[in-house]
Amino acid sequence: MQDPHCHSSSIHVMRPAEIAFEIMSEGLKQGQWTWGSFDRKEVEPGLFMGHSVFTGKQTYVRLHVDKPRLLVDYEVGGSPDAMQFRNMSRVIPGATLRMAPDSCVVTLLTWRLATQSDAEWTQFGTIHEAEMFLIKGLLKRA
Repeated sequence: MQDPHCHSSSIHVMRPAEIAFEIMSEGLKQGQWTWGSFDRKEVEPGLFMGHSVFTGKQTYVRLHVDKPRLLVDYEVGGSPDAMQFRNMSRVIPGATLRMAPDSCVVTLLTWRLATQSDAEWTQFGTIHEAEMFLIKGLLKRA
């Protein structure tokens, strides 16, 4: 069954979970791989702004980091006033999944807004799947 409400993308990475978590939980590092808010700047403590590689529009992001659980909730919007929870990421240590202990699985989840068309929803999922390969490539080079 395809989930009509939430899209998930995951990738196995040969890097320790704590290292992978850095690229998911640090606003400027995240701006290296997220196409919806690329090339970020910190506009005030904890608030980041980047640009969509698709539309060129500004996108604001605030991260809510839960380091002990290797989990991040992301608020996203076209302006600081329009931000809302949209995405979350989770890094699972490889040993938890009976994989190599120096590896992990990085997962990104996004929830569909009632206002999104089918085409917009497909685009979001496709973008997030491609972003998994960007994350893996960045971690390989780190």
